[in-house]
Amino acid sequence: MTQLSQIKFMFVGFTLGIWAQSCVFLLFIVLYFLSLTGNLSIIIATWLDKRLHIPMYFFLSSLAFLDIWFISSTVPKLLTILAYNNRAISLYGCILQLYFYDSFGTIEFYLLAVMSVDRYVAVCNPLRYHSIFTNRVCLWLVLICWIFGFITFTYPTMLIFDFHFCGPFEINHFFCDTSALVLISCSGVRQFVMFFSILASAVILGSFIVSFISYCNILFTILMIPSTSGKIKAFSTCTSHFTVVSLTYGSAIFIYVRPVGSSSPNFNKTVALLNSVITPVLNPFIYSLRNKQVQQVFRDVRMKIAQLIS
Repeated sequence: MTQLSQIKFMFVGFTLGIWAQSCVFLLFIVLYFLSLTGNLSIIIATWLDKRLHIPMYFFLSSLAFLDIWFISSTVPKLLTILAYNNRAISLYGCILQLYFYDSFGTIEFYLLAVMSVDRYVAVCNPLRYHSIFTNRVCLWLVLICWIFGFITFTYPTMLIFDFHFCGPFEINHFFCDTSALVLISCSGVRQFVMFFSILASAVILGSFIVSFISYCNILFTILMIPSTSGKIKAFSTCTSHFTVVSLTYGSAIFIYVRPVGSSSPNFNKTVALLNSVITPVLNPFIYSLRNKQVQQVFRDVRMKIAQLIS
């Protein structure tokens, strides 16, 4: 049996020709740059401008900070695969990547649930909104999301060290995902698969139920608003949230709310691209950068920079 420290895996990645691989590399490096730029812009704008020092933008900047780490847990390795054909990763490196990917993804589900409750209180109980979501409450909610996000999959990750790998050491994915790793283990993983699937389903469906109930209540409240302008204003504060929630939960449910390894590897890779790459790119644009208040902040910043230069 190969020693754990000596095990190296090879990512299959995407089987592409040389020119296609170069084009895909350029696409992903542009997407990665867009994600970093968009999310950093939200963090900086929220930090600099007092007009954005409200609970909603505190949660959005927290999500932006998270998305920077989330996309960075997979895309840099994918870029090295595409650019240099460097497909190797050690077992310890693989497990570390898997842990951070699962943890950051879990934090995102918790944070989306908190943000849906924030929108519920803002729309359905506006008079009590600022007394409920105080600065201290918002900070504690985000800290709890991060703490429990890192705790949730600690034990399942540790169980992977007990796996036996006899070869071939090829992971049919572009990063170390649990669904791909269990397929190449030669030890009995049935109990692990059941445990991981139950835990992942609890995280995803539990946070989804909170979000679903919140948005159902929001929709009911909006429909009760007598004026058309009031309905439009209320809808505008929630449509972006609902879009991101649909993208995130839709892709995650397809992959993880089922026994690990039950769907085809190629299907998992395609859906994982939506979850791990596309969503962190779209989040800042859907949530904040198309928001009139945020756009006004950026216009003001540009004017101040222009005045300083002139």
